[in-house]
Amino acid sequence: MSEEILAGLASPDEQRAAARSRAYQVFASAFGYPDGETSQAIREGELAEALRDVLTAIAPPLLEHADWGALSDTGKANDDLAVEFTRLFDVGASGPPCPLYGGLYGGARMKTMEEAVRFYNHFGLTLAESPRELPDHLTTQLEFLHYLCFREAQTLQAGDDPGPFRRAQRDFVSRHPGRWVSKLRERVERQKPLRFFAELVRQLDDFLRHEEATLTAELGAPSTDPRPYAERH
Repeated sequence: MSEEILAGLASPDEQRAAARSRAYQVFASAFGYPDGETSQAIREGELAEALRDVLTAIAPPLLEHADWGALSDTGKANDDLAVEFTRLFDVGASGPPCPLYGGLYGGARMKTMEEAVRFYNHFGLTLAESPRELPDHLTTQLEFLHYLCFREAQTLQAGDDPGPFRRAQRDFVSRHPGRWVSKLRERVERQKPLRFFAELVRQLDDFLRHEEATLTAELGAPSTDPRPYAERH
C-alpha cells in the first residue's frame, strides 16, 4: 500500500478499506515460496505482527483463536519451511496434495481461469508473462483483492462512489477464493503440516469467510447471473 497515495486517510471507511487491502497483501506474500530471507522474517515474528495489526483494525473477533506462535514457527532446520511448502503445494505423483490453484477444486479449471481473467481485464489488469502467473493461483487472486480494496480506499478518499470496487470484491471472493480455500484448509489439515501452514490457511479461510459475510450483509447476495462479470457491469 502506497503511503504517499493514501496519506491522510480520514474516515473509518477509508481506514478499513486500507486495512483490508493490506491484509490481502500480507496473505498473498505469505503464500509465496519461503526462501531464506522470507523464512527469517517469519521466524522473527514479522508476519505474525503484520497480520495481528491488520486483523485488529478490521475485526478483532478474528484474533480470538489465533495462534501467533505458530505463525513464527519455521521448524527446527533453516529449510524446514521450504521443504514443507514443496511437499504440500508443489509436488506429488498425481500433483501436490494441497494445490494452490482454485481451478483444481471445482472440475472446470479452464472456465474458472477464464472467468478470473475477465475480472482482471475489466479493471485494466493483465497477468505477468515472466514469471508466468496463472489466474487461478491463490497469490494472484489475493493480489487482485488487495488491488480492489486499495482502489476502494482511493475512491473514498477522492469522495467518489466505491460501489463498483466493493461489488467486485463481493463477487470475486464468492466465486473464487471464498469458494475453494475451505477445501484447501481441509486438505492441509489432513497432511499434518508444520504449525505455520496449518495456522496460515486457517486464518486466511476465516478472513475470507468474514469478508464474504460482511460484503453480502452490506451489498446483498452475490449475483447468480452466469454471464461474465464485464457483461454485467
